[in-house]
Amino acid sequence: MEDTGADEGAEVWDVVVVGAGPAGASAAYAAAVAGRRVLLLEKSELPRYKTCGGGIIGPSRDSLPPGFELPLQDRVNAVTFSLDGRFARTRRSRRMLFGLINRPEFDAQLVEHAQKAGAELRTGASVIRVEQHGPSVPDRRTVAVVLADGETVLARAVVGADGSASRIGAHVGVKLGQVDLGLEAEIPVPPSVAEDWKGRVLIDWGPMPGSYGWVFPKGDTLTVGVISARGEGAATKRYMEDFVARLGLAGFEPTISSGHLTRCRTDDSPLSRGRVLVCGDAAGLLEPWTREGISYALRSGRLAGEWAVRVAEANDAVDARRQALNYAFAIKAGLGVEMAVGRRMLALFERRPGLLHATITGFRPAWNAFADITRGSATLGGMVRSNGMARRALEILDKRMDTSSGVGPAGRGVTARERAASEAETGSEPGADTGADTGADGPGTSAASPASQASTGSTGPAGSAGPTGSTGSAGSDSAEAAEQF
Repeated sequence: MEDTGADEGAEVWDVVVVGAGPAGASAAYAAAVAGRRVLLLEKSELPRYKTCGGGIIGPSRDSLPPGFELPLQDRVNAVTFSLDGRFARTRRSRRMLFGLINRPEFDAQLVEHAQKAGAELRTGASVIRVEQHGPSVPDRRTVAVVLADGETVLARAVVGADGSASRIGAHVGVKLGQVDLGLEAEIPVPPSVAEDWKGRVLIDWGPMPGSYGWVFPKGDTLTVGVISARGEGAATKRYMEDFVARLGLAGFEPTISSGHLTRCRTDDSPLSRGRVLVCGDAAGLLEPWTREGISYALRSGRLAGEWAVRVAEANDAVDARRQALNYAFAIKAGLGVEMAVGRRMLALFERRPGLLHATITGFRPAWNAFADITRGSATLGGMVRSNGMARRALEILDKRMDTSSGVGPAGRGVTARERAASEAETGSEPGADTGADTGADGPGTSAASPASQASTGSTGPAGSAGPTGSTGSAGSDSAEAAEQF
């Protein structure tokens, strides 16, 4: 039998966290702050690049450790929206909408906070599997984390935060129902071009159902990307090339060109197995419409760290299972409801992108809602709950579409269970429309609005600020996606 490196009397950690991205660092911080012995394992050396738009919306900011100073590259107060390059219009706000960061610095800073709280970091530690039974496991309160070099690390609880190609997620049995391909380039630009983009992002609703592109300025570099359903690789690549060309950026050489796959969990996907919990991309926790992931990683990571402490303290399998179920309930009651609403918004966006564009650029309450969500003063689910117009629009959508069989090019849709979860959150008495306008229209490059495609009063608010939080993936995912680039 293979010697995994475990030996009698080996050190046992309270919590071992696999993956040092935003989810893993948040989990390690939460467990360490509780006074537990925490080991954070990361296969790469830090800092490391991650394919990610790098937008920090309000929920992300509110989930950061106390005293965390965001390494902002820019502060966004204007958004230009376009519909596959047409009908461009800029909306502006008097206050900052969200911030932009580079992931290497952001992730490294999160890890530093976890270390300051007492977590121990080990880089270059690639996890190949976890075991909860067998000769490597000394007792039923222990999990064995097996590394690529043959070493075995023992823990009372394990948190998997190792990205969308997660080995820990595979152990838990995470089921994924939506997979998208994102392509991205980091493009250095001269000062004159950088100045034109300062404080303003572009969101372009793309040519394929559910696709869109973005430009995020970060000093002298523009992060440019597109995302669409997996299986549309050639079309996604063409969209990226056309997008860069019409922005006038084709003549600038990217420092990095990358790709990644984003994955969203199904409604019935598990979040734990025994003493192992998963969070962030490893759990498939991602906003389905915008594919925003940083806020989901930070929030689920914190919850995973807190509940892992309770799992570690459990004296038997029954108590450990109870604590793991409490973690799952906390995730589903918050992020799960948001994801259910996001799936319904994605179905609408796949079917009627022109309607969405006309609404957010021509209907002031929709822009106000967008601004409130990005700042963190409202959530997508809460907005639909309090906005009768938005709720009615989604109800009409549900009636028009066979949501049980999937919608759009990826067969993605809203299951009956997901719709019920969404409606449980959004089905209270309707409230008033969203509040006062957050700012006047900007000059943009306004052409005739496509409002004639639909009545702009028939839908609710747009969601969050585009690809602000994809936390990226590594290994085979990156290789597969990069082949499309």
